[in-house]
Amino acid sequence: MKRNLILLILSDILILSSFGLIAPIFAVFINDNLIGGSLVTAGLATTIFLATKSIIQLPLSWYVDKRKHKTRLLIFGTFIIILVPFLYVIAKSVYTIFIAQVVYGIGAAFAYPIWFTLFTSYLDKKHKGFEYSLWSTGIGIGAATAAFLGAKIAESLGFKILFLTVGFFAFLGFLLLLFLDVRHRRGK
Repeated sequence: MKRNLILLILSDILILSSFGLIAPIFAVFINDNLIGGSLVTAGLATTIFLATKSIIQLPLSWYVDKRKHKTRLLIFGTFIIILVPFLYVIAKSVYTIFIAQVVYGIGAAFAYPIWFTLFTSYLDKKHKGFEYSLWSTGIGIGAATAAFLGAKIAESLGFKILFLTVGFFAFLGFLLLLFLDVRHRRGK
């Protein structure tokens, strides 16, 4: 397996698993801790993220396909994504969450298509099924573990500590992308 693929997979596991710490209890945070929070506003926050990502992603992907240094754009998008948990920390009202979700959508619109472009380019043609499965299994185990741990951290230490933990692990995933960029620029 190519080292670049391993870096990409590990980065994704760290970033997606860190956000998996929040996923099952995000609605609880919004409903119980924010001015204007409710289950409807929690649903709206998710809608804002997905709509932003979806509207921007297609036109952006055409731009990205023409660019040589895709890893730098992936780093840019991922950097935007890792800002989001820190925005959650300072949130007092749902409007801050809505802004964070727009930021998240913009970052994801950059990062997701580029991540998959790089992933498919690094695959070993003889082991595609295994390498896809390795990524999927890593994400699944990470999300399963994170779902429980996120709830436990929020219950024991509070949401602010949880969001800082998410930011920390997402940042570690981001650092792996910096290593990937160095390797990519060196032609490895």
